[in-house]
Amino acid sequence: MTTSVVSGGTRGIGRALSLRLAALGHRVIALYRGDVLAAQQTVKAGEGRIEALRCDLTRPDEIQTVCARTITEYGAPNVLVNNAGVNRDRPFLSMTAEEWDTVLATNLSGPFHLSRALAPAMAAAGGGSIVNIASTTAIRPRTNGANYCASKAGLLQLTKCLALELAPHIRVNALLPGFTDTDEVIERYRLDDPERLATILDTVPGRRIGTAEDMADALEFLVTARSNYVTGQQLVVDGGHFMG
Repeated sequence: MTTSVVSGGTRGIGRALSLRLAALGHRVIALYRGDVLAAQQTVKAGEGRIEALRCDLTRPDEIQTVCARTITEYGAPNVLVNNAGVNRDRPFLSMTAEEWDTVLATNLSGPFHLSRALAPAMAAAGGGSIVNIASTTAIRPRTNGANYCASKAGLLQLTKCLALELAPHIRVNALLPGFTDTDEVIERYRLDDPERLATILDTVPGRRIGTAEDMADALEFLVTARSNYVTGQQLVVDGGHFMG
């Protein structure tokens, strides 16, 4: 059975990605940090194909331990999805060092450490696919998000560097969701306000907010044979909101 690792794999977009990989027949190791209930619910929904392991991506030692356990118990993964991310929004001039460091450690250093820990085993086993979940704010800044935007922009460049260095056996691509119907996005952008939602939709040619399933569809393309000749690329899934 193919093994996949999904960081932040028990909530929001990450949960949908874990469930899609499980539906494709993968054994999924879904990493989570603190929400035990969400982890339990995701495992149940995975019908025996998802295992949730706690891992704080700001701690490289925890990443090494989880990756070593995964390789020992399940073999080298064929797929790694670097999805976990946090926000600590604040105006730049009042942003604390902790708010900056936590976001960069989770959103950028976390994918670096996970990829470095798993890539050698992936390559030795014949290769696979790494997908980094970035954001359209990696290429389009927003107010009060200097830490988040910088972390996701760095993730795009990390994607390209890894695509160069891990080729030809491991493909590395980035998936960039736009506005997506998750609790975190709805709260951050106040999309539960009908007027605010209408204002946002006026800027989206697709005239709707994306769904987690839209992102899972894109992931399925990036990790299957249909994208065998695709690496080092940025797949924007946002209904046309950003056209760079």
